[in-house]
This record gives sequence, structure tokens and C-alpha cells, in this order.
Amino acid sequence: MMNNKFFQFLGLTKKAGKLIEGYNQCEDALSHGRGTLIILSEESAVNTKDKFKRLSIKNVIPLIEGVSNETLGKCLGRPEINVLCVNDKKMTNKLLSLWNENIE
Repeated sequence: MMNNKFFQFLGLTKKAGKLIEGYNQCEDALSHGRGTLIILSEESAVNTKDKFKRLSIKNVIPLIEGVSNETLGKCLGRPEINVLCVNDKKMTNKLLSLWNENIE
């Protein structure tokens, strides 16, 4: 699993109740201004990616993509997941920091 700290913190975000899982729940949260970060799996459908990219731009919310749905699911205790949304600014900042450490 790449960037272990990122995925560990993503699991903590879920335990803290600051993670929204799934297409419909994320779409609803973002349309009500409750999202601070969008995470899309690389297996997400093209239309799903397009929709959440538009929501990201419209709401000025960072977007992370390119992680397998199995990897995302594994760190959350699920088989797989395609769409996640974080609804806490501090958690978002930490996740982005950990994600960017992996890129550099």
C-alpha cells in the first residue's frame, strides 16, 4: 500500500465521523456545502469522475484521484469504495499534506 500514513489517517478520519462514503452521500454533502476534500478511485466511471471534478471546481474543493478502489476500501474496512468525501477542514489539510509527501 503506497503512502501508509495517508491511508492510516484516512481510517482515523472515518472513526472520527468526518468521512462520507459513496456516490449519493458525497453528492448530497457537496451540494449542501459540507465537503472539504473529494477522493475518487481510479476505477470510478468516467461520468462519476466528471461529475465530482465539476463539483470540486464549483465548490473550490481539492480532489485526490488515482488510488485503487480496493486500497481505499481496505483502509476503511470495506471490500472497495469509489467515492469518498471528507467534511472537516483540519482533517483535509492533514490528508493533503500526507498525500503530497508521497508525490514529492
